[in-house]
Amino acid sequence: MEAQAQGLLETEPLEGRDEDAVASADFSSMLSEEEKEELKAELVQLEDEITTLRQVLSAKERHLVEIKQKLGMNLMNELKQNFSKSWHDMQTTTAYKKTHETLSHAGQKATAAFSNVGTAISKKFGDMSYSIRHSISMPAMRRK
Repeated sequence: MEAQAQGLLETEPLEGRDEDAVASADFSSMLSEEEKEELKAELVQLEDEITTLRQVLSAKERHLVEIKQKLGMNLMNELKQNFSKSWHDMQTTTAYKKTHETLSHAGQKATAAFSNVGTAISKKFGDMSYSIRHSISMPAMRRK
C-alpha cells in the first residue's frame, strides 16, 4: 500500500501511458460509501449551478441584444467599429510605424529617381531636337 500511496504523492506531470492508466483507473473502490455520497451530492450541485449560470448568461445576452437594438447598434456598425479600432491599433504598433517610414522613404527615393530619369530623357530629346534643327538648317545656309 505504501508504494501505491507514494505514487499518489508524486509531483511530476503525467505522460502518455500514465495518463491512460489514470483515466482507466477505478477510484471508486478506494472511496467509502459516505465519500461517494458526498461526491454525488457535489456533482448534482455543480450541475445545477452550471445550468443556472447558462440560464443567467442567456438572459444577459438577450438583454444585451435588446439594448443594442434600442441604441440602433447593428452588426454592420459593430463590424465598422471593430475594424476602425483594429486599424488604429495596428497603426500604433512599432512594426507598422517602421514599415510605413521605410516605404515612405523608398517612395521618396523612387520619385526622385523617376524625376531624374524624366529630366535626362527630356534633355536628350531637347538635344536631339536641336541637332535635327541644326542639321536641317545647315544645308539651307550653304545654298545661299
